[in-house]
Amino acid sequence: MEMLNLSLPAANKFATEYIIQSDRISPYFDYRYNESQSYEKRIHELEGRSFMREELASYIEQFMGKFPASEQVGISLKKLQQNNSAVVIGGQQAGIMTGPLYSIHKVLSIVAFAKEKEKELQVPVVPVFWIAGEDHDYPEVNHIFTKSGAKMNKVVYPEKVLEKKMVSNIAFDQNICREWVDGILESYGETAFTKDVMIILDEAIQKSDTFVDLFAYIIMAMFKDTGLLLVDSGDRQLRQLQKEILKKQIRLSKEVTQSVFMQQENLKNAGISNSIDITAHAANLFYYDEKQHDRLLLEYHQESALFSDKEQTIQFSLEELLQVAEDSPEKLSNNVVTRPITQELLFPTLAFIAGPGEIAYWAELQQAFRHFSIQMPPLVPRINFTLLERDIETDLNELEVRLEDVLANGIEEQKDAFLHSIQSDQADSLFASFQADVKKHYRCIEDYAKTETKGVVQLLKKNEQKVIEHIQFLQQKIQEDIQLQHSHIINKYDRTGTALKPDGAPQERVWNALYFMNRYGLEFFQQILNHPLPFDGSHVVVKI
Repeated sequence: MEMLNLSLPAANKFATEYIIQSDRISPYFDYRYNESQSYEKRIHELEGRSFMREELASYIEQFMGKFPASEQVGISLKKLQQNNSAVVIGGQQAGIMTGPLYSIHKVLSIVAFAKEKEKELQVPVVPVFWIAGEDHDYPEVNHIFTKSGAKMNKVVYPEKVLEKKMVSNIAFDQNICREWVDGILESYGETAFTKDVMIILDEAIQKSDTFVDLFAYIIMAMFKDTGLLLVDSGDRQLRQLQKEILKKQIRLSKEVTQSVFMQQENLKNAGISNSIDITAHAANLFYYDEKQHDRLLLEYHQESALFSDKEQTIQFSLEELLQVAEDSPEKLSNNVVTRPITQELLFPTLAFIAGPGEIAYWAELQQAFRHFSIQMPPLVPRINFTLLERDIETDLNELEVRLEDVLANGIEEQKDAFLHSIQSDQADSLFASFQADVKKHYRCIEDYAKTETKGVVQLLKKNEQKVIEHIQFLQQKIQEDIQLQHSHIINKYDRTGTALKPDGAPQERVWNALYFMNRYGLEFFQQILNHPLPFDGSHVVVKI
């Protein structure tokens, strides 16, 4: 395993500017992630705040009880209870079989940065992964992509979910899941590691009730020795710890929304488009309606002093909603605005590991944090990885294509140039001349028909079109035969594109960890942590 650090643009312009800490972007954040003194200042800020450390550690220990553990997990729980400790935190949805690779990349970033800062600051720093189990978008997490020839094939988990449920509450049939996973592993082909992977996945399925359980089990099987801790935002027990936070968010809903609007206006004036879709009446909390089996986004209407959903099928006074937070906090959940605030009030966060989209929308929350008397933590860009297998590297060298170009722009342009280079200009010229002659003769016949037999003019045109189509078909077949003679080179282009930039998307948004675990072993991803990893916006290529 070898690491190569490249300089590539981020997924969006805002994130690219954030990485270099441009003067246009930095005013919308409270810390500069690339300055060491930011973390010293952050530790000092955390010292002046109080956290439910004992309660958090107790909840996490209970939640993680059914997942693979290690001595390091126990050490992390003890660290969390220390008054001088901090966490490096980040999160993602609970994708099936861990979802796209970017979830794994976030775990790697969290663990590596926590280890780096603990050594640098000489304080306990705990890696924490926040599973977004309260998310309701099941179609976003119910599939993975597998390689089929030179293409990526979307494989959807077969069980349907008709109700709008939190992923934390979506159960699955263990037999159906096992059969589905077996089919995926079979498509990868058997390796020296397949049996071990199947054992772990079988255990994960057998000991899991929901998709969040399944996600958490596999993540801990991969990373238990790093001391990683997990929380599930959709867990009822965690929601019990959020009662006072929810109450404060309810009381300050109007002010929070106004602050987001104000910050969005500041960003727009600076020429920066907004990421968060928010209305003037937004209360920034969801309410789960058991009658409708649906999560309803709440609004606050000042004229009536009531909280309700958009259709006003449910209504609460301030006092009633506060009582819901006290008696049934599991019925309330955060939206994109309040989730980061909840996270920061619960955890002593030294740094938040953020993807490109998160960096963009957190910029709109700076003023909202002020209402809770806290600052935004340093946002550290998640490391973007590309996993480069040896055969793909060989293909790149043989094609004389630069890795950086493929990662930035894909390989279609180079492939098209090659296809153009092998086309037979002579054949194209002959067929062009052939078509021109055919059309010329048809015009002569058409001129005759218009004067002598007008009734066959339309038939003549249809006949001409069919003849031209046959000529074009023959031309295409000749070019395809030429391409077939160069298929070994074309296959290299296709194979390389699918491996590194499938359908023009980054590898991390399409490929799944299961393929690499099956091919290189369960410890493959944890082995990446044995190498120094940069947190300077570099794109890290892992040569396997």
